[in-house]
Amino acid sequence: MTIKTLDDLFHETVKDLYYAEKKLVKSLPKMAKKATAPDLREAIEHHLEQTKVHVSRLEEVFSFIDKKPVAKKCEAIEGLLTEADEVIGEIEDTVVRDTGIISSAQTVEHYEIARYRTLVSWAHILGHTDAADVLDTTLQEEIAADEKMASLAEDTPMQQAAE
Repeated sequence: MTIKTLDDLFHETVKDLYYAEKKLVKSLPKMAKKATAPDLREAIEHHLEQTKVHVSRLEEVFSFIDKKPVAKKCEAIEGLLTEADEVIGEIEDTVVRDTGIISSAQTVEHYEIARYRTLVSWAHILGHTDAADVLDTTLQEEIAADEKMASLAEDTPMQQAAE
């Protein structure tokens, strides 16, 4: 597709994020399985359930802009998840691995936060008020997920990993 307008760019970015969220639905269970700290596993599993809702919300956004829900391969999320798999797969020490999982999860969250924040702004500019509201709800959940990971990082794993 040729992008000529902000509306086109908005639509293409929603397709990109739709792919990313669907990919995370498949990847988060693997991450949770590798986590050994119960709080970390629980946080990832909770975010998995939220991510399933995020997929549904993006489908709502497609309907608000009269477009069919279509995912466009997101090279960024592919790269972030490949890197996460490599890092996590190479670490034998469980505490260090949990710390790596937290880092990888936060990297993904930061990507999602940037995308959602941008889409909320564009939706307002384009007059897609309903889409902006739905996207902002997800943005707030992504920010909360990042804050949860940050608090987990400050707890035990980072301290123990340094020892």
